[in-house]
Amino acid sequence: MIRSGIGYDVHQFAEGRPLVLGGVTIPHTHGLDGHSDADVLSHAIADAVLGALGLPDIGHYFPPGEASCKDISSLLILEKCAQLCREHGYRLLNVDSSLVAEAPKVLPHAPAMKENIARALGITAGEVGIKATTNETMGFVGRREGIAAFATALVAKSDWLDQTAG
Repeated sequence: MIRSGIGYDVHQFAEGRPLVLGGVTIPHTHGLDGHSDADVLSHAIADAVLGALGLPDIGHYFPPGEASCKDISSLLILEKCAQLCREHGYRLLNVDSSLVAEAPKVLPHAPAMKENIARALGITAGEVGIKATTNETMGFVGRREGIAAFATALVAKSDWLDQTAG
């Protein structure tokens, strides 16, 4: 009746693109490279939700080469995940996530990210966790080549929740 999923995503930095995380445009020298808006945080959360439902990853629903997905807001991807959750008879209980980046500092933007993600998923901001850390200068993240994100999602069968609430 209760299921969990995990998600991971990574994008490298690219010049001439805005940096979008959790639907928030963050001032930085580089954005992230990708077919959509390359919102690594939203992508990890989307894959966590889809994984909890036992469904394919976001590339199945939003193919990277498809013209209609070019520069799409990843908040729309999260809305689709919430719709799939309802269609499969589940209710999203919460998501938790961690961003891994040397720069920029993202936690000052976390409240706005939580609001955007919660609105897209149909949950409250209190049901969205966002943390951030560095990679201690190690690896591609440590060399400031990109940003990685991890996420988990918890879903429960809607009818089971209704029965236990009564």
